[in-house]
Amino acid sequence: MKSSDLFVKCLENEEVECIFGVPGEENEDIMISLINSKIKFIPTRHEQGAAFMAAIYGRLTVG
Repeated sequence: MKSSDLFVKCLENEEVECIFGVPGEENEDIMISLINSKIKFIPTRHEQGAAFMAAIYGRLTVG
């Protein structure tokens, strides 16, 4: 088992529904591990946009 597979399993155990981010070769292992996961990856054009989207999504869905 690769560390990215373990990381995705931990996110699934925490009931994470989606991840926002910029796809690229730096996070390719996590992207591959997400293929067999129920977690949805939402691509963005910039890291700052991904952080903003994740913050708003968290505020609207948690609680």
